[in-house]
Amino acid sequence: MPTLLVKNAAVVVTMDDRRRELRDAGLFARDGVIEQVGPTAELPAEADRVLDLAGHILIPGLINCHHHLDQVLTRNLPAGQNTNLFPWLRAHYRIWGSRTPEDTRTAVIVGCAELARSGCTTVFDHAYVFQNGCAVDDQIHAAAEIGVRFAVSRGSMSLGESQGGLPPDDCVEDEAAIMADSLRVIQRYHDPNPGSMLQIVLAPCSPFSVTADLMRESARLAREYGVKLHTHLCETLDEERYTLQHMGMRPVAYMETLGWVGDDVWYAHAVHVDDDEIRAFAAKGAGVCHCPSSNMRLASGIAPIRKYLDAGVRTGLGVDGSASNDGSNLLIEVREAMLLARLKMGLRPPEGPMTVLSTSDPLRANEWLTAREALEIATRGGASVLGRDDIGSLEPGKRADFFTLDLNDVAYAGGLADPVAAVVFCAPTRARHTVVDGRFVVDGGEVVTVDLPAVVAEHNRNAARLAALAV
Repeated sequence: MPTLLVKNAAVVVTMDDRRRELRDAGLFARDGVIEQVGPTAELPAEADRVLDLAGHILIPGLINCHHHLDQVLTRNLPAGQNTNLFPWLRAHYRIWGSRTPEDTRTAVIVGCAELARSGCTTVFDHAYVFQNGCAVDDQIHAAAEIGVRFAVSRGSMSLGESQGGLPPDDCVEDEAAIMADSLRVIQRYHDPNPGSMLQIVLAPCSPFSVTADLMRESARLAREYGVKLHTHLCETLDEERYTLQHMGMRPVAYMETLGWVGDDVWYAHAVHVDDDEIRAFAAKGAGVCHCPSSNMRLASGIAPIRKYLDAGVRTGLGVDGSASNDGSNLLIEVREAMLLARLKMGLRPPEGPMTVLSTSDPLRANEWLTAREALEIATRGGASVLGRDDIGSLEPGKRADFFTLDLNDVAYAGGLADPVAAVVFCAPTRARHTVVDGRFVVDGGEVVTVDLPAVVAEHNRNAARLAALAV
Protein backbone atom coordinates (compact mmCIF):
# COMPACT_ATOMS: atom_id res chain seq x y z
CA MET A 1 0.00 0.00 0.00
CA PRO A 2 1.43 3.42 -0.98
CA THR A 3 2.65 5.64 1.85
CA LEU A 4 2.94 9.42 2.04
CA LEU A 5 5.09 11.44 4.46
CA VAL A 6 4.50 15.18 4.80
CA LYS A 7 7.09 16.88 7.00
CA ASN A 8 8.53 20.19 8.19
CA ALA A 9 5.37 22.25 7.67
CA ALA A 10 5.63 25.62 9.36
CA VAL A 11 2.06 25.10 10.61
CA VAL A 12 -0.36 22.19 10.43
CA VAL A 13 -3.97 23.26 10.93
CA THR A 14 -5.51 20.00 12.13
CA MET A 15 -9.14 21.12 12.68
CA ASP A 16 -9.37 18.19 15.09
CA ASP A 17 -11.62 18.33 18.14
CA ARG A 18 -9.02 20.39 20.00
CA ARG A 19 -8.38 22.61 16.96
CA ARG A 20 -4.65 22.03 17.34
CA GLU A 21 -2.20 24.05 15.27
CA LEU A 22 1.17 22.30 15.19
CA ARG A 23 4.54 23.87 14.37
CA ASP A 24 7.29 22.08 12.42
CA ALA A 25 4.92 19.19 11.89
CA GLY A 26 3.30 16.97 9.29
CA LEU A 27 1.46 13.71 8.74
CA PHE A 28 1.96 10.15 7.61
CA ALA A 29 -0.66 8.35 5.51
CA ARG A 30 -1.00 4.86 4.12
CA ASP A 31 -3.33 3.95 1.26
CA GLY A 32 -5.08 7.32 1.53
CA VAL A 33 -5.72 7.10 5.29
CA ILE A 34 -3.93 9.27 7.85
CA GLU A 35 -2.05 7.21 10.44
CA GLN A 36 -0.13 9.96 12.28
CA VAL A 37 -0.27 13.73 12.68
CA GLY A 38 2.35 15.44 14.78
CA PRO A 39 5.80 17.01 15.04
CA THR A 40 8.12 16.03 12.22
CA ALA A 41 10.56 14.42 14.67
CA GLU A 42 7.85 11.93 15.73
CA LEU A 43 6.84 10.84 12.21
CA PRO A 44 8.34 7.93 10.23
CA ALA A 45 11.50 8.87 8.36
CA GLU A 46 10.61 7.27 5.02
CA ALA A 47 7.65 6.78 2.69
CA ASP A 48 6.92 6.12 -0.97
CA ARG A 49 6.42 9.86 -1.43
CA VAL A 50 8.01 12.43 0.85
CA LEU A 51 6.80 16.03 0.73
CA ASP A 52 8.97 18.62 2.47
CA LEU A 53 6.80 21.58 3.43
CA ALA A 54 9.39 23.89 4.98
CA GLY A 55 7.90 27.38 4.83
CA HIS A 56 4.41 26.10 3.99
CA ILE A 57 1.12 25.77 5.84
CA LEU A 58 -0.85 22.49 5.72
CA ILE A 59 -4.67 22.70 5.91
CA PRO A 60 -7.47 20.11 5.62
CA GLY A 61 -8.99 20.01 2.16
CA LEU A 62 -11.77 22.54 1.64
CA ILE A 63 -15.26 21.14 1.02
CA ASN A 64 -17.52 22.77 -1.55
CA CYS A 65 -21.15 22.12 -0.57
CA HIS A 66 -22.90 23.77 -3.51
CA HIS A 67 -21.84 24.26 -7.11
CA HIS A 68 -23.24 24.08 -10.64
CA LEU A 69 -20.24 22.95 -12.65
CA ASP A 70 -22.10 23.06 -15.97
CA GLN A 71 -22.32 26.82 -15.55
CA VAL A 72 -18.58 27.12 -16.17
CA LEU A 73 -19.78 27.11 -19.79
CA THR A 74 -21.70 30.37 -19.33
CA ARG A 75 -19.49 32.59 -17.22
CA ASN A 76 -19.74 36.33 -17.74
CA LEU A 77 -22.46 36.29 -20.41
CA PRO A 78 -23.53 39.91 -21.05
CA ALA A 79 -27.24 39.08 -20.64
CA GLY A 80 -26.63 37.99 -17.06
CA GLN A 81 -24.10 40.53 -15.86
CA ASN A 82 -26.44 43.09 -14.30
CA THR A 83 -29.55 41.27 -13.10
CA ASN A 84 -30.80 39.52 -9.98
CA LEU A 85 -31.78 35.87 -9.72
CA PHE A 86 -35.05 35.47 -11.61
CA PRO A 87 -34.12 37.42 -14.78
CA TRP A 88 -30.63 35.92 -14.57
CA LEU A 89 -32.12 32.42 -14.60
CA ARG A 90 -34.41 33.26 -17.52
CA ALA A 91 -31.38 34.48 -19.49
CA HIS A 92 -29.58 31.16 -18.95
CA TYR A 93 -32.10 28.29 -18.82
CA ARG A 94 -32.22 27.53 -22.55
CA ILE A 95 -28.46 27.91 -22.96
CA TRP A 96 -27.90 25.34 -20.22
CA GLY A 97 -30.51 23.17 -21.91
CA SER A 98 -28.41 23.26 -25.10
CA ARG A 99 -25.28 21.74 -23.60
CA THR A 100 -24.09 18.32 -24.71
CA PRO A 101 -22.34 15.52 -22.81
CA GLU A 102 -19.05 16.72 -24.31
CA ASP A 103 -19.72 20.22 -22.98
CA THR A 104 -20.39 18.79 -19.54
CA ARG A 105 -17.09 16.93 -19.50
CA THR A 106 -14.94 20.00 -20.07
CA ALA A 107 -17.04 22.12 -17.69
CA VAL A 108 -16.63 19.65 -14.83
CA ILE A 109 -12.89 19.24 -15.39
CA VAL A 110 -12.28 23.00 -15.67
CA GLY A 111 -14.40 23.78 -12.61
CA CYS A 112 -12.84 21.05 -10.50
CA ALA A 113 -9.34 22.05 -11.59
CA GLU A 114 -9.97 25.63 -10.53
CA LEU A 115 -11.39 24.41 -7.23
CA ALA A 116 -8.42 22.09 -6.62
CA ARG A 117 -6.01 24.97 -7.19
CA SER A 118 -7.84 26.81 -4.39
CA GLY A 119 -7.43 23.91 -1.95
CA CYS A 120 -10.77 22.21 -2.51
CA THR A 121 -10.73 18.39 -2.31
CA THR A 122 -14.46 17.53 -2.11
CA VAL A 123 -16.97 18.92 -4.60
CA PHE A 124 -20.76 18.77 -4.56
CA ASP A 125 -22.28 19.42 -7.99
CA HIS A 126 -25.96 20.32 -8.42
CA ALA A 127 -27.05 19.87 -12.03
CA TYR A 128 -30.74 20.04 -12.84
CA VAL A 129 -31.09 20.60 -16.62
CA PHE A 130 -30.81 17.35 -18.59
CA GLN A 131 -31.41 17.62 -22.34
CA ASN A 132 -29.60 16.41 -25.49
CA GLY A 133 -28.64 13.09 -23.91
CA CYS A 134 -26.96 14.72 -20.89
CA ALA A 135 -27.02 12.64 -17.72
CA VAL A 136 -25.46 12.60 -14.27
CA ASP A 137 -23.06 9.97 -15.61
CA ASP A 138 -21.27 12.69 -17.63
CA GLN A 139 -20.39 14.62 -14.48
CA ILE A 140 -19.33 11.48 -12.62
CA HIS A 141 -16.92 10.32 -15.32
CA ALA A 142 -15.36 13.78 -15.71
CA ALA A 143 -14.84 14.21 -11.96
CA ALA A 144 -13.14 10.81 -11.87
CA GLU A 145 -10.71 11.98 -14.55
CA ILE A 146 -9.42 14.82 -12.42
CA GLY A 147 -9.58 12.90 -9.14
CA VAL A 148 -11.62 15.02 -6.74
CA ARG A 149 -13.84 13.51 -4.07
CA PHE A 150 -17.30 13.92 -5.60
CA ALA A 151 -20.86 14.24 -4.40
CA VAL A 152 -23.31 14.79 -7.22
CA SER A 153 -27.02 15.34 -7.37
CA ARG A 154 -29.59 13.92 -9.65
CA GLY A 155 -31.20 17.36 -9.72
CA SER A 156 -34.48 18.10 -11.42
CA MET A 157 -36.96 20.66 -12.70
CA SER A 158 -40.54 19.68 -13.53
CA LEU A 159 -42.61 22.86 -13.12
CA GLY A 160 -42.53 24.82 -16.37
CA GLU A 161 -43.90 28.26 -17.15
CA SER A 162 -47.24 26.92 -18.37
CA GLN A 163 -47.81 25.43 -14.90
CA GLY A 164 -46.76 28.53 -13.00
CA GLY A 165 -43.05 27.77 -12.65
CA LEU A 166 -40.09 29.91 -13.68
CA PRO A 167 -38.22 27.71 -16.22
CA PRO A 168 -39.45 27.36 -19.81
CA ASP A 169 -41.41 24.20 -20.54
CA ASP A 170 -38.71 22.83 -22.87
CA CYS A 171 -36.19 22.79 -20.01
CA VAL A 172 -38.19 20.65 -17.58
CA GLU A 173 -38.65 16.89 -17.39
CA ASP A 174 -41.46 14.43 -16.81
CA GLU A 175 -41.62 13.51 -13.13
CA ALA A 176 -41.89 9.77 -13.73
CA ALA A 177 -38.70 9.93 -15.81
CA ILE A 178 -36.96 11.96 -13.11
CA MET A 179 -37.80 9.41 -10.43
CA ALA A 180 -36.80 6.46 -12.60
CA ASP A 181 -33.42 8.02 -13.37
CA SER A 182 -32.92 8.99 -9.73
CA LEU A 183 -33.33 5.35 -8.74
CA ARG A 184 -30.95 4.24 -11.51
CA VAL A 185 -28.23 6.65 -10.46
CA ILE A 186 -28.47 5.74 -6.77
CA GLN A 187 -28.32 2.01 -7.46
CA ARG A 188 -25.44 2.31 -9.91
CA TYR A 189 -23.17 4.86 -8.27
CA HIS A 190 -23.85 5.68 -4.62
CA ASP A 191 -21.09 4.54 -2.27
CA PRO A 192 -21.96 5.11 1.41
CA ASN A 193 -18.75 3.57 2.80
CA PRO A 194 -16.00 5.45 4.66
CA GLY A 195 -13.54 6.94 2.19
CA SER A 196 -16.16 7.03 -0.56
CA MET A 197 -15.07 8.99 -3.62
CA LEU A 198 -18.60 9.21 -5.01
CA GLN A 199 -21.97 9.79 -3.37
CA ILE A 200 -25.36 10.59 -4.87
CA VAL A 201 -27.78 13.25 -3.63
CA LEU A 202 -31.35 13.91 -4.76
CA ALA A 203 -31.88 17.62 -5.37
CA PRO A 204 -35.11 19.02 -6.84
CA CYS A 205 -34.02 22.48 -7.87
CA SER A 206 -36.20 25.03 -6.05
CA PRO A 207 -39.74 25.85 -4.88
CA PHE A 208 -40.39 27.68 -8.16
CA SER A 209 -39.22 24.92 -10.52
CA VAL A 210 -40.60 21.63 -9.10
CA THR A 211 -43.94 20.44 -7.79
CA ALA A 212 -44.78 19.46 -4.26
CA ASP A 213 -45.29 15.88 -5.45
CA LEU A 214 -41.75 15.70 -6.83
CA MET A 215 -40.34 17.06 -3.58
CA ARG A 216 -42.22 14.44 -1.55
CA GLU A 217 -41.33 11.56 -3.88
CA SER A 218 -37.67 12.56 -3.97
CA ALA A 219 -37.58 12.61 -0.16
CA ARG A 220 -39.26 9.21 0.00
CA LEU A 221 -36.77 7.64 -2.41
CA ALA A 222 -33.75 9.29 -0.79
CA ARG A 223 -34.73 8.03 2.65
CA GLU A 224 -35.41 4.55 1.35
CA TYR A 225 -31.84 4.36 0.04
CA GLY A 226 -30.10 6.49 2.66
CA VAL A 227 -28.95 9.35 0.43
CA LYS A 228 -29.01 13.06 1.24
CA LEU A 229 -31.44 15.72 0.03
CA HIS A 230 -30.60 19.20 -1.22
CA THR A 231 -32.39 22.21 -2.73
CA HIS A 232 -32.15 25.97 -3.12
CA LEU A 233 -34.06 27.78 -0.39
CA CYS A 234 -34.62 31.36 0.77
CA GLU A 235 -32.11 32.70 -1.72
CA THR A 236 -34.02 35.86 -2.64
CA LEU A 237 -37.07 37.88 -1.70
CA ASP A 238 -38.49 36.99 -5.14
CA GLU A 239 -38.57 33.37 -4.01
CA GLU A 240 -40.31 34.36 -0.79
CA ARG A 241 -42.92 36.32 -2.75
CA TYR A 242 -43.39 33.31 -5.04
CA THR A 243 -44.12 30.86 -2.23
CA LEU A 244 -46.40 33.35 -0.46
CA GLN A 245 -48.36 33.84 -3.68
CA HIS A 246 -48.51 30.19 -4.80
CA MET A 247 -48.37 28.24 -1.52
CA GLY A 248 -49.64 30.82 0.93
CA MET A 249 -46.60 30.48 3.20
CA ARG A 250 -42.93 31.34 3.52
CA PRO A 251 -40.35 28.98 1.97
CA VAL A 252 -39.30 27.27 5.21
CA ALA A 253 -42.90 26.63 6.25
CA TYR A 254 -43.51 25.14 2.80
CA MET A 255 -40.51 22.84 3.25
CA GLU A 256 -41.92 21.68 6.58
CA THR A 257 -45.20 20.63 4.93
CA LEU A 258 -43.18 18.48 2.52
CA GLY A 259 -41.03 16.74 5.14
CA TRP A 260 -37.99 18.63 3.92
CA VAL A 261 -36.64 19.97 7.23
CA GLY A 262 -34.46 17.25 8.72
CA ASP A 263 -30.94 16.02 9.40
CA ASP A 264 -30.62 14.49 5.92
CA VAL A 265 -31.32 17.84 4.21
CA TRP A 266 -29.22 20.90 3.47
CA TYR A 267 -30.14 24.08 1.67
CA ALA A 268 -28.17 26.33 -0.65
CA HIS A 269 -28.12 30.02 0.38
CA ALA A 270 -30.73 30.27 3.18
CA VAL A 271 -30.38 34.05 3.17
CA HIS A 272 -33.86 35.28 4.03
CA VAL A 273 -34.79 33.48 7.24
CA ASP A 274 -36.05 34.67 10.59
CA ASP A 275 -34.98 33.61 14.07
CA ASP A 276 -37.77 31.04 14.42
CA GLU A 277 -36.73 29.40 11.16
CA ILE A 278 -33.11 29.27 12.28
CA ARG A 279 -34.21 27.57 15.48
CA ALA A 280 -36.23 25.07 13.42
CA PHE A 281 -33.15 24.21 11.33
CA ALA A 282 -31.14 23.67 14.51
CA ALA A 283 -33.81 21.60 16.23
CA LYS A 284 -34.35 19.30 13.26
CA GLY A 285 -30.72 19.12 12.13
CA ALA A 286 -31.07 20.75 8.71
CA GLY A 287 -27.89 22.22 7.22
CA VAL A 288 -27.15 25.32 5.16
CA CYS A 289 -24.55 26.20 2.55
CA HIS A 290 -23.37 29.80 2.47
CA CYS A 291 -22.49 31.13 -1.01
CA PRO A 292 -21.10 34.63 -0.40
CA SER A 293 -19.84 35.61 -3.88
CA SER A 294 -23.01 34.53 -5.65
CA ASN A 295 -25.23 36.27 -3.09
CA MET A 296 -23.29 39.50 -3.65
CA ARG A 297 -23.18 39.18 -7.45
CA LEU A 298 -26.95 38.67 -7.75
CA ALA A 299 -27.74 41.14 -4.93
CA SER A 300 -29.55 38.39 -3.07
CA GLY A 301 -28.61 39.50 0.45
CA ILE A 302 -26.32 38.39 3.27
CA ALA A 303 -26.95 35.07 5.01
CA PRO A 304 -27.05 35.22 8.85
CA ILE A 305 -24.00 33.00 9.31
CA ARG A 306 -23.20 34.19 12.84
CA LYS A 307 -26.73 33.30 13.92
CA TYR A 308 -26.48 29.89 12.28
CA LEU A 309 -23.27 29.07 14.10
CA ASP A 310 -24.55 30.33 17.44
CA ALA A 311 -27.75 28.29 17.07
CA GLY A 312 -25.81 25.10 16.22
CA VAL A 313 -27.01 24.86 12.60
CA ARG A 314 -24.70 22.74 10.45
CA THR A 315 -23.07 25.30 8.16
CA GLY A 316 -20.86 24.81 5.11
CA LEU A 317 -19.51 26.90 2.26
CA GLY A 318 -20.11 26.84 -1.48
CA VAL A 319 -18.99 28.50 -4.68
CA ASP A 320 -22.47 28.23 -6.27
CA GLY A 321 -22.83 28.48 -10.03
CA SER A 322 -19.80 29.49 -11.98
CA ALA A 323 -22.07 31.84 -13.93
CA SER A 324 -23.18 33.64 -10.76
CA ASN A 325 -19.75 33.97 -9.21
CA ASP A 326 -17.94 33.80 -11.82
CA GLY A 327 -15.14 31.69 -10.42
CA SER A 328 -14.54 28.38 -8.72
CA ASN A 329 -12.16 29.45 -5.97
CA LEU A 330 -13.23 28.22 -2.55
CA LEU A 331 -10.45 30.02 -0.68
CA ILE A 332 -11.92 33.29 -1.91
CA GLU A 333 -15.27 32.21 -0.49
CA VAL A 334 -13.64 31.59 2.91
CA ARG A 335 -12.38 35.16 2.99
CA GLU A 336 -15.65 36.63 1.77
CA ALA A 337 -17.67 34.61 4.28
CA MET A 338 -15.67 36.22 7.06
CA LEU A 339 -15.97 39.71 5.60
CA LEU A 340 -19.68 39.48 4.79
CA ALA A 341 -20.52 38.30 8.29
CA ARG A 342 -18.76 41.38 9.63
CA LEU A 343 -20.56 43.62 7.17
CA LYS A 344 -23.92 42.20 8.22
CA MET A 345 -23.06 42.90 11.85
CA GLY A 346 -22.15 46.49 10.98
CA LEU A 347 -25.41 47.02 9.08
CA ARG A 348 -27.53 46.07 12.07
CA PRO A 349 -29.50 48.98 13.56
CA PRO A 350 -27.87 50.13 16.80
CA GLU A 351 -29.42 49.13 20.09
CA GLY A 352 -29.55 52.08 22.46
CA PRO A 353 -27.14 55.02 22.19
CA MET A 354 -24.76 54.96 19.22
CA THR A 355 -21.38 53.57 20.28
CA VAL A 356 -18.22 52.49 18.54
CA LEU A 357 -18.19 48.73 17.92
CA SER A 358 -15.16 47.20 19.61
CA THR A 359 -13.92 43.67 20.12
CA SER A 360 -13.04 44.70 23.66
CA ASP A 361 -16.76 44.92 24.46
CA PRO A 362 -17.60 41.54 26.05
CA LEU A 363 -21.22 41.84 24.92
CA ARG A 364 -20.24 42.19 21.25
CA ALA A 365 -16.91 40.44 20.76
CA ASN A 366 -18.48 37.03 20.10
CA GLU A 367 -20.40 38.45 17.13
CA TRP A 368 -17.29 38.68 14.97
CA LEU A 369 -16.69 35.82 12.54
CA THR A 370 -13.00 35.04 12.91
CA ALA A 371 -10.60 33.78 10.28
CA ARG A 372 -10.41 30.40 12.00
CA GLU A 373 -14.20 30.11 12.13
CA ALA A 374 -14.37 30.83 8.40
CA LEU A 375 -11.81 28.07 7.73
CA GLU A 376 -13.75 25.73 9.99
CA ILE A 377 -16.95 26.32 8.04
CA ALA A 378 -15.12 25.29 4.86
CA THR A 379 -13.61 22.12 6.40
CA ARG A 380 -15.32 20.57 9.42
CA GLY A 381 -18.51 22.44 8.63
CA GLY A 382 -18.67 21.17 5.08
CA ALA A 383 -18.04 17.61 6.18
CA SER A 384 -20.92 17.87 8.64
CA VAL A 385 -23.26 19.31 6.01
CA LEU A 386 -22.49 16.44 3.63
CA GLY A 387 -22.86 13.91 6.44
CA ARG A 388 -19.21 12.81 6.31
CA ASP A 389 -17.12 11.94 9.38
CA ASP A 390 -14.08 10.74 7.40
CA ILE A 391 -12.99 14.13 6.02
CA GLY A 392 -12.80 17.74 7.22
CA SER A 393 -9.85 17.44 9.62
CA LEU A 394 -6.32 16.05 9.77
CA GLU A 395 -6.22 13.26 12.35
CA PRO A 396 -5.59 9.52 12.45
CA GLY A 397 -8.31 7.54 10.72
CA LYS A 398 -9.41 10.39 8.46
CA ARG A 399 -8.74 10.44 4.74
CA ALA A 400 -5.59 12.15 3.51
CA ASP A 401 -7.32 15.17 1.96
CA PHE A 402 -5.33 18.39 2.34
CA PHE A 403 -3.74 21.35 0.61
CA THR A 404 -0.68 23.49 1.17
CA LEU A 405 0.13 27.15 0.71
CA ASP A 406 3.56 28.75 0.40
CA LEU A 407 3.89 31.27 3.22
CA ASN A 408 6.82 32.87 1.39
CA ASP A 409 4.43 34.16 -1.27
CA VAL A 410 4.38 37.96 -1.60
CA ALA A 411 0.68 37.95 -0.64
CA TYR A 412 1.60 36.94 2.92
CA ALA A 413 4.64 39.20 3.29
CA GLY A 414 4.35 41.10 6.56
CA GLY A 415 1.39 39.02 7.72
CA LEU A 416 3.08 36.06 9.35
CA ALA A 417 2.58 37.06 12.97
CA ASP A 418 -0.45 34.77 12.62
CA PRO A 419 0.02 32.59 9.53
CA VAL A 420 -3.31 30.75 9.98
CA ALA A 421 -5.28 33.99 9.94
CA ALA A 422 -3.10 35.27 7.08
CA VAL A 423 -4.55 32.55 4.85
CA VAL A 424 -7.95 34.24 5.22
CA PHE A 425 -7.15 37.92 5.76
CA CYS A 426 -4.56 38.21 2.98
CA ALA A 427 -5.23 37.82 -0.72
CA PRO A 428 -5.83 34.16 -1.62
CA THR A 429 -2.95 32.37 -3.33
CA ARG A 430 -2.82 29.19 -5.41
CA ALA A 431 -2.39 25.90 -3.59
CA ARG A 432 1.08 24.42 -4.03
CA HIS A 433 -0.23 20.93 -3.47
CA THR A 434 -3.76 19.55 -3.27
CA VAL A 435 -4.04 15.92 -2.23
CA VAL A 436 -7.20 13.78 -2.32
CA ASP A 437 -7.18 10.37 -0.65
CA GLY A 438 -3.39 10.48 -0.64
CA ARG A 439 -3.15 11.22 -4.37
CA PHE A 440 -1.83 14.50 -5.80
CA VAL A 441 -4.29 16.45 -7.94
CA VAL A 442 -2.20 19.64 -7.74
CA ASP A 443 1.57 19.27 -7.43
CA GLY A 444 3.90 22.26 -7.43
CA GLY A 445 0.98 24.57 -8.18
CA GLU A 446 -0.19 22.75 -11.30
CA VAL A 447 -2.97 20.24 -11.96
CA VAL A 448 -1.26 16.95 -12.76
CA THR A 449 -4.10 14.49 -13.33
CA VAL A 450 -5.32 15.81 -16.72
CA ASP A 451 -3.89 17.72 -19.68
CA LEU A 452 -5.49 20.95 -18.47
CA PRO A 453 -4.40 23.26 -21.35
CA ALA A 454 -5.99 20.91 -23.89
CA VAL A 455 -9.20 20.71 -21.85
CA VAL A 456 -9.34 24.50 -21.48
CA ALA A 457 -8.94 24.98 -25.23
CA GLU A 458 -11.76 22.52 -25.93
CA HIS A 459 -13.89 24.09 -23.21
CA ASN A 460 -13.50 27.58 -24.67
CA ARG A 461 -14.74 26.28 -28.04
CA ASN A 462 -17.74 24.69 -26.35
CA ALA A 463 -18.49 27.83 -24.36
CA ALA A 464 -18.22 30.06 -27.46
CA ARG A 465 -20.77 27.89 -29.27
CA LEU A 466 -23.22 28.22 -26.39
CA ALA A 467 -22.57 31.95 -25.94
CA ALA A 468 -23.61 32.49 -29.56
CA LEU A 469 -27.07 31.22 -28.63
CA ALA A 470 -27.49 34.17 -26.28
CA VAL A 471 -26.90 36.79 -28.99
